[in-house]
Amino acid sequence: MHLDEIPTPALILDIDRLESNLSRMADRARELGVALRPHIKTHKCIEIAERQRALGAKGITVSTLYEARVFSDHGFDDITWAFPLIHSRIDEAKKLAEQIRLGVTVDSPEAVDVLERSGYPFRVWLKVDSGAGRAGVDPTTEHALTVARRLANSKIVVFEGILTHAGHTYKATTQEARAAVAETERRVMAEFAERLRAEDIPVPGVSVGSTPGMTAVEHLDGVTEARPGNYALYDYLQATLGSCTLKDCAATVLTSVISSQPGASHSIVDAGALSLSKDIGPSDPRSPTLGVIFEDYSAGTLTAATKIGYVSQEHGKVNAPLPVGARVRVLPNHACLTVAHFQQAYVVRGGDVVDTWKVWSGR
Repeated sequence: MHLDEIPTPALILDIDRLESNLSRMADRARELGVALRPHIKTHKCIEIAERQRALGAKGITVSTLYEARVFSDHGFDDITWAFPLIHSRIDEAKKLAEQIRLGVTVDSPEAVDVLERSGYPFRVWLKVDSGAGRAGVDPTTEHALTVARRLANSKIVVFEGILTHAGHTYKATTQEARAAVAETERRVMAEFAERLRAEDIPVPGVSVGSTPGMTAVEHLDGVTEARPGNYALYDYLQATLGSCTLKDCAATVLTSVISSQPGASHSIVDAGALSLSKDIGPSDPRSPTLGVIFEDYSAGTLTAATKIGYVSQEHGKVNAPLPVGARVRVLPNHACLTVAHFQQAYVVRGGDVVDTWKVWSGR
């Protein structure tokens, strides 16, 4: 099959760019002296994770127990569920942990209580807020010390270490700013680990990492592993942040122009919110961009000022009158959300489809 024969809307993965991205980050982790535990929520794809493992990934990171089960069924036996423990799903987690090495994540004494009541020796990471302000204990507080001590002294669970995600690297728009946030993440975690050790609390692992941070950080002294995810595919946001170039972006949505009325200043494509999501990414909220259009994908050039400015469920509104029947490749703002809307990806080399890969997008 050729690219021109693919029914739209479709998720397209460029295998050459993908494999280059994977190799680059594997090399980066080795240079920084940390284990790579990629977050597979970005691609949800066995074939990509197998390539990451072949390049030296220590294990994988997931956001959901569904992802953990699927990848366990396909031979991945070292998985960190990097999401605050959902108490109602403890039995599912226990069943999986009996089969593989599963790390779970907590940031509260209530979660520790639930784990201990289960009676199972879960491997547990303490989630730390290193500045993103989402989840995790404040490492400067007595509360953080209390939860860490609970884990370390537990006669039931096994304390794996401390884990964080500096999501605010996504708001840093220059290399210097991303490096500064990544250094803060590293320093906060290294200092917290030393604080715990000074209290006779062993800290086996210190886990950090985001794609913007990993592309900018100068060193990772005091850190044992990194968990970037988006780097496999990249997207428009990463390109605007400077984490990659447009020629590194491996995931696009192929879409067809389905309506373009005479005299109108817009046209409609068949990629709406269920293909692109409603994440406006790096856009100006006053003039949102739900996806930009490649003029020449191979050259990494975008069509000047042409974008998808609005989406409903299945419709995408392009701010230019494109001819009905034309097919364009859209670079999504956020690859992770876009991939999750598809059941399969067409894997291409140039214009030729070389494979189709299942996207495990269940919940």
